[in-house]
Amino acid sequence: MTPALEAYLVGGAVRDRLLGRVPGDRDWVVVGATAQQLLAMGYVRVGRDFPVFLHPQTQEEYALARTERKHGLGHRGFEVDAAPSVTLEEDLARRDLTINAIAEAADGRLIDPFGGCRDLTEGRLRHVSSAFGEDPLRVFRVARFAATLPDFEVAAETLELMRAMAAGEELGALSAERVWQELNKALQASAPHRFFQVLADVGALRAWFKELDGARWAFRTLEPLTRYAELPLPAAAFATLATRLKVPGVYARTAMDWSLSRAVLCDWQSAPAAMLSDVLQRLNVAHDALRLERLVQLMTAYGASAPEALLALSLQWREARISPERRPLLQGTAFGAALREERVRLIDRLRPPLS
Repeated sequence: MTPALEAYLVGGAVRDRLLGRVPGDRDWVVVGATAQQLLAMGYVRVGRDFPVFLHPQTQEEYALARTERKHGLGHRGFEVDAAPSVTLEEDLARRDLTINAIAEAADGRLIDPFGGCRDLTEGRLRHVSSAFGEDPLRVFRVARFAATLPDFEVAAETLELMRAMAAGEELGALSAERVWQELNKALQASAPHRFFQVLADVGALRAWFKELDGARWAFRTLEPLTRYAELPLPAAAFATLATRLKVPGVYARTAMDWSLSRAVLCDWQSAPAAMLSDVLQRLNVAHDALRLERLVQLMTAYGASAPEALLALSLQWREARISPERRPLLQGTAFGAALREERVRLIDRLRPPLS
């Protein structure tokens, strides 16, 4: 990096190092420079809405110091000023939480104008300034940080500001993709239930998660895919939520599969053979074995015994065939009914007894 470039490490990389966690991506803020200068030095612009560039060697993100002024709805309704005169402190002031508004100079010196280090020590999630209220996505970001840092409490004044934001209409103006991103990150966190608890505390469930208002959350699995399927919702509510949030197909399908099949799968060794066969048919295991495999973690967590044995049985179930001499005698729906009977008999014959 050219010595004349005044750059500071900012955000999550600084926060996580101070917490003793393994830092993720390293992001930098550049003070006193222009986009033309960075381009001349070989940086590649990638930011569509903000002046963000990739370092020509490290590929780390470098953003020009900037201020923002609200002029529209949602998290995109901002006018950006990235002039060379914007100071580091002005850039840090626009950030969401004090723990994310700490910068580190090249010599290791910390620049912490808003008390982020103290809040890290005291385990507090506190907004930097009243500008927090201009970006409705930050309500979901704070809830996600509460899930990621379960020993941290949201400051009372921050909760109050979030309640005021939730009472308005701006949360509903967010894009489904951005809300889903925050939810998905929360589902990867160590305490995903706190995401929903914080949103419930500030009245923010109604905009995107109204089906979960008043629900209780307890996650038994570890993967975001299965945790999404654990949300306490019936199949119809999952379908509505998936449409509203534009949930990725594999998440939506797994949640629906678990909601519709959980009772039989958790009791698969003693459930009626015809009922189990119908579940395997609904899961389309004859053509998509992965759908059942995705439910194994959930089956184990919710008390089903020997789910691997069910996987083995499903492979034989899918291979069930009508004998060649019977096939010419069966037409249309009669063939499907006969195949179902054969598969039910196979389950009765091969299903292992309860241990």
